[in-house]
Parts: sequence; structure tokens; C-alpha cells
Amino acid sequence: MTATYRVGITRDILDSRGEPAFGRKALAVLDDAPGIAWEYLPEVVRELTPDHAARYDAIYVNMARTPGAAVARADCRLRVVARHGVGYDSVDVPAMTKAGVIVTHTPMPMPRPVATIALTFILALAGKLMLKDRLTRTHRWDERMDNMGMGLTGRTLGVIGAGRIGKELLRMARTFDLRLLAHDPYVNEVELAYVGARKVDRATLLRESDFVVTIPLLNEETRHLMGESEFAHMKPGAYFINVSRGPVVDEAALIAALRSGHLAGAALDVFEQEPVDPANPLLAMDNVIVTPHSLCWTDECFHNMAVTGLTSIVHTLGGRVPEFVVDRAVLHHPRVRAWCAGQA
Repeated sequence: MTATYRVGITRDILDSRGEPAFGRKALAVLDDAPGIAWEYLPEVVRELTPDHAARYDAIYVNMARTPGAAVARADCRLRVVARHGVGYDSVDVPAMTKAGVIVTHTPMPMPRPVATIALTFILALAGKLMLKDRLTRTHRWDERMDNMGMGLTGRTLGVIGAGRIGKELLRMARTFDLRLLAHDPYVNEVELAYVGARKVDRATLLRESDFVVTIPLLNEETRHLMGESEFAHMKPGAYFINVSRGPVVDEAALIAALRSGHLAGAALDVFEQEPVDPANPLLAMDNVIVTPHSLCWTDECFHNMAVTGLTSIVHTLGGRVPEFVVDRAVLHHPRVRAWCAGQA
């Protein structure tokens, strides 16, 4: 690379000290790449603009949205939008493909961390961990007998969305002698049987599961995948867990199912509105565990995500096809073919 390429990193990846949340070591991926100059965007932005696309050849994006309007101007020089994370619902992927802008994400570092938080939620709900913490802190020791937990042996775990993360959760859950069910129209029975799970339709999963975990990608097919009908068909006394995206769940329907006592409890790392509204009834429920879309965030997870994402930028600007392209149709775009070798 003889030309100098400009790379921007959105500032919403910085912690309160102004340090990258993924640690400085990952930045060596950019520092060691010839012909690349990088910087943080001058300010925190909610979404990228045409000015950003005109200034940078690549942008590493954390939470900022990337609308189609950002790449609609004639002076767009942007070649790649690299998402810090597995989800890409914040990026207008069809518009990027149409404009000849590659979108990448970081799926490989995510299965273990997200599966771990789902399992953490299962164990915490089963043992009524948060409630018993409150009993201890508020001097209600004598209420222990009225708050018995649920043993896991022989119980049923149902996973909706059995991609990399879902299969990792199912594999890890086998340790607890749980009966494992999975629903995913895009995963075959053999793959699921390999991790000890049985593929079933969604109605069967909801009816038979003591714990239902949702882990699908968010798209129009999965928006409000769990609504009034689905919660009504869940086993009475079951627990619901969402570690996917907030809009996968109709929160009003979930709140109603919890208030009626049909569901024993829920655990949510994500919400329909983020940051969550302080008046959201879910925050006041003793049988609901809530975390701020960050429970899987660890030094290991973020470092691996950053190395994967920043490497995709280096490969793209070096004329190589990056490993984790969201829509591979973009590789046939004339603009991409002009500078990216080995299209597939």
C-alpha cells in the first residue's frame, strides 16, 4: 500500500478515561499496518453522516447507526464499515451494498461470552439469586423457606435461534443435565443433535420449556418474535431470557405475562428502548433481572472483537476480501471489484 488510508473509530467505544474499552493492544492491528492513519471521530455521534463517509476510507463502528444517507453523496470515499459486534441491525446493509461499501461484523468472538451470560441468567433465575441477595441485605433472613429455587436436573431448556451462540449455549448447558430443545429454521437436525439438542417447532419449544432463551439476529422476520400469543403458550411458571436484541420481544406482552403470574420471571440484557426508560415496569419487578446490554462485555471479549474487526479493515484497505462480510453480494459491485482482489 503506497497510499495513505484514513480510518475513523467512533468515540462511543471509549471509556470514561478516554481509553478504548477493548484495550490498547488491539490498536496494534492498525498501528502495524503500512499506509494507514487512524483517529477517533472528533465527537460522539448517534449516526454516521455523508461528511464521515467523505473523510474516511474505513470506519470502525460501535453503537452509532449507519444509514443509507451516509453513503449517498458523490464524494463518498468509504470502503468498509466494520461493526464492533455480531449484530448489524444498526447498519443499512442494502444501502451499503448498493453503494459498494463492505459491511463486516465480528461473529467468532461472541458465542462463548453471550452463551455464558445466557447460562448465568438461567442459574440466577433458577436459584432466585437476586431476590435472595435482597433478602439478605434487607434483613429478611426468615423468608428463605418461602423462596425455594428450581433444580435444573431434568428441566427443559429451549433455545430460539440456534446459530453459533445458540449451539454454544446448548453445548454448555449439557453439564447441568437439562433436556435441550432448539428452534431455528436455518439449522439442521444433525447439527443440533451433535450438541445434544432436539430440533422442534416453536410451539413445542414454548409449551415444553422451563427456560426459553431467545438469541436470533434482529430483522423484520424476528421483530416481536415473542409477543402475547407466544408468552401465553409458554409453560406456566417458566422463565424467559433475552440476550439477542430488545425488539425481538414485545415488552408490553412480556410485562403482562409477568404481572399475571403466568411466567415465573425473566432476565433481559436488552430492551426495546435503549437506554431503558427509568419508568419501565420491568425495572421494578423483583422476579426480573436486568443488565444494560453489556453483561457479556469482558476484556477478553472486547479485545477479540476489536482484533477481528480492525483486521477486516486492514484486509479491505489492502485489497483483500475480509473474512466476515455481512452481504457478500457487495463483492461483485464494480466499485469493490476495482480495489478488492479475490472476490467471492
